[in-house]
Amino acid sequence: MIIGNRNFNGGTHVMAIINLTPDSFWQGSRVAADNALAAAERAVEEGAELLDIGAQSTRPGYTEVAADEEISRFLRPLAEIKKRFGVPVSVDTYFEKSARAALDAGADMINDVWGLTHDEGMAATIARYNASVCIMHNAKEQLSGDIWGPINSFLSRSVDMALAAGIDKNKICLDGGIGFAKDREQNFELLNGYERLSALGYPLLLGVSRKSMFGGNVKDRLAPTVEATRLAVKKGVMFVRVHDVKENIRAISEEQREQR
Repeated sequence: MIIGNRNFNGGTHVMAIINLTPDSFWQGSRVAADNALAAAERAVEEGAELLDIGAQSTRPGYTEVAADEEISRFLRPLAEIKKRFGVPVSVDTYFEKSARAALDAGADMINDVWGLTHDEGMAATIARYNASVCIMHNAKEQLSGDIWGPINSFLSRSVDMALAAGIDKNKICLDGGIGFAKDREQNFELLNGYERLSALGYPLLLGVSRKSMFGGNVKDRLAPTVEATRLAVKKGVMFVRVHDVKENIRAISEEQREQR
């Protein structure tokens, strides 16, 4: 997959979360705008190969902020990070206006938790900038019964939208949306069968870092997150989106050594 100046071919790569939201589910991950550069530097030094900037919480029960507020949170940190580091940078947004501002400022990818369906024109904007996209499954109501049919149908439709708009097929990856419109049992069913999404023909991104599906307190969820990363390596997932770069890099290396 091509993101910015990188062509990712095989393996599992760490996408580091740069969290600019004041109400994210994990207080320990929140980064003030003035500290974003330092957070990015630490992530890159620890081995992150791409960064994902988020300026709006999508935790359960979140309060949405308008695109203008989202833009005001990420614009300066994004510009500073792009100026300082050579790694590809993604911006996590489902607003077309925010995506346009991010791409104007040099973002390489849009990570859309509504899979291009929230704002008309999102796919066309990404295509116009020749940018990459991560298409995630989501739904307004929790899934019931079989989860695979609805997830595959949603992702397939979103991919068709992306291709029709002119997004390069080599610049698309897919996220099954663990934690979105799914209960705990469904989240684990999706995680344990994640490789099934590869049948759609695109690289996969897994985002489970410290999520509530692991139970307990968020500060105690590093160990199950790392185990999920090891599972991602086994299943051929290309990207893991995480808060804790060093620990997940170590898990990937260890799992890859065991596979040799």
